[in-house]
Amino acid sequence: MSNELIRVEHLKKYFKAAKGVVHAVDDVSFTIEAGKTLGVVGESGCGKSTLGRTLIRLQEPTDGKIFFDGENVSALSRQQLWKKRREMQMIFQDPFSSLNPRMTISQTIEEPLRLYQLCPDKASREKKVAELMDTVGLARRLYNAYPHELDGGRRQRIGVARALALNPKFIVCDEPVSALDVSIQAQILNLMQELQAQYHLTYLFITHDLSVVYHISDDIMVMYLGQVVEKAPAEVLFHNPIHPYTQALLSAIPVPSLHDRKEHILMRGEITSPIDPPAECRFASRCRYATDHCRQCDPTLKEVEPNHFVSCFRCDE
Repeated sequence: MSNELIRVEHLKKYFKAAKGVVHAVDDVSFTIEAGKTLGVVGESGCGKSTLGRTLIRLQEPTDGKIFFDGENVSALSRQQLWKKRREMQMIFQDPFSSLNPRMTISQTIEEPLRLYQLCPDKASREKKVAELMDTVGLARRLYNAYPHELDGGRRQRIGVARALALNPKFIVCDEPVSALDVSIQAQILNLMQELQAQYHLTYLFITHDLSVVYHISDDIMVMYLGQVVEKAPAEVLFHNPIHPYTQALLSAIPVPSLHDRKEHILMRGEITSPIDPPAECRFASRCRYATDHCRQCDPTLKEVEPNHFVSCFRCDE
């Protein structure tokens, strides 16, 4: 029996630009099982954040279907989506700009409880806010503090508490630790894993830090210019990367050793424009294995091993 919570089919998100149409997310399909974490990695501008926002319809999809717990979220009306949003939340990348500077910590965490009328009175809301602060490790003495009075780690904990307020099943984590110091990153990641185990949460974890994504993810999906180029379980992807782009990304991970002999793959050439891209492999201009066939046809995502999907013509060789 399938334990699938999220299923995405041929999702597209395009933006109109002065010179054409930007293919930010282009024909992306994947699934996430309940209680699991799918990590999404890739360079800046590959469409990771747009994917996350489109998934919970903060941005409307251009085409494709999004199924949440068997229900087609992409077809819901605004009123239906408002009710469904209780089960889908987001932790934003910047822990400062995502908070209202005029609201205290308690007001920020209380807002979703008030909007969805989950607590009958102010006393019960205050009790729930205090419990959420305890859950994410925020001292109660900060109850009436403002975001500018806190450091980045505490601000991000506010974002986590706000996301948990409605007891969601699914949370999109958009680079939630990228703006934090390394020691604080570890605290937030450990917190998120503890909360996942405690509340059976499902995460889409977006990051550009490969060390972070390996630490927290069950499966990893690699994106390049709006498309998925490889998807596999974390252990498999790190020990048997097949797509040349994945291999180049993993080779760039620094190893704390004076005797590091691993090959560092340099990606040369110009990045293909995401504006009306041609029908070819989008990585061909930077790939050391590219052939004329790669420059004439766009490869499709294929399962080369059980649960290991790759979009590359080399897999057919």
